[in-house]
Amino acid sequence: MKAGKTLLAAMALSALASGIAQAQTYKIGAAVYGLKGQFMQNWVREIKEHPAVKDGTVQITVFDGNYDALTQNNQIETMVTQHYDAIIFVPIDTKAGVGAVARAEEAGVAVIASNTKVAGDKVPYVGNDDVEGGRLQAQAMVDKLGGKGNVVIIQGPIGQSAQIDREKGEMDILKKNPNIKVIEMKTANWSRAESLTFTEDWLNAHPNGGISGIIAQNDDMALGALQAVKSHGLSPTDLPITSIDGMPDAIQAAKKGEVTTFLQDAQAQSQGALDVALKKLIGDDYKPRSVIWERYAKDVKWADGKEKSYILPWVPVLDSNADALYQQVTATK
Repeated sequence: MKAGKTLLAAMALSALASGIAQAQTYKIGAAVYGLKGQFMQNWVREIKEHPAVKDGTVQITVFDGNYDALTQNNQIETMVTQHYDAIIFVPIDTKAGVGAVARAEEAGVAVIASNTKVAGDKVPYVGNDDVEGGRLQAQAMVDKLGGKGNVVIIQGPIGQSAQIDREKGEMDILKKNPNIKVIEMKTANWSRAESLTFTEDWLNAHPNGGISGIIAQNDDMALGALQAVKSHGLSPTDLPITSIDGMPDAIQAAKKGEVTTFLQDAQAQSQGALDVALKKLIGDDYKPRSVIWERYAKDVKWADGKEKSYILPWVPVLDSNADALYQQVTATK
């Protein structure tokens, strides 16, 4: 009898050990272009809040690309060498990472693009349509100026797909409104500080209303421009600023009527990409675990995790939704 109990206990321990062995942890890297801006900080915060990260199914490691394509390529090579299961890639340059991504995929490492596309159509993408985002912010400027005036454009990092596509959308609208002239255009690399500095220079170079409006390709740069406008004793009502991202500070500024911005959902981009990666790793049994698929059920279909592009909607920040959006982007889990 005692021997039988001992045998049963051994079998139970063996089954438990087997179950533990089968509980796989996936090692996934998040290679982001840089962490100085508020949006990517939120993106990183949100991917760490994905249920699969919280329960230990995924071990997530964030790699800061420091706004340098070579650094990002080296980080991808490191992840391949260290046998990561998947990479969520937010490239600084839409073309520069193509070779490193190809080598990762050849090594069996799944790659998903989030927020920013990788050139070509092989890498699945979860993010917004930046061409449409550019159109939205440019049209908002046209409406504010009544179709006439001189504008400046503050660009994102040159060569990144967000900069390329947002600018295409902006120009699509501005070409239809020939009485609006672009008199200055320069990159501030998504940086609030850089934007502040040369917006001040532009305001000095074009005094007495020489600039009618400012189009900034992200919120951080718009907020730097806003600071410069205020420091010159000008009113954002008289010198409108349009932007993209829907970050907390910009939502607060929008509530005051100081900027016009459109939300791209950092949680949806990062957690959505992680769900797509897990589908590739686990297979048909995997069901998406992020709340974002319910939030955007009318606009984005899971489609069994096999789509090449998951295009998220832009959400205009309005008086009617600003408080709710602020709670959404600042919520802690």
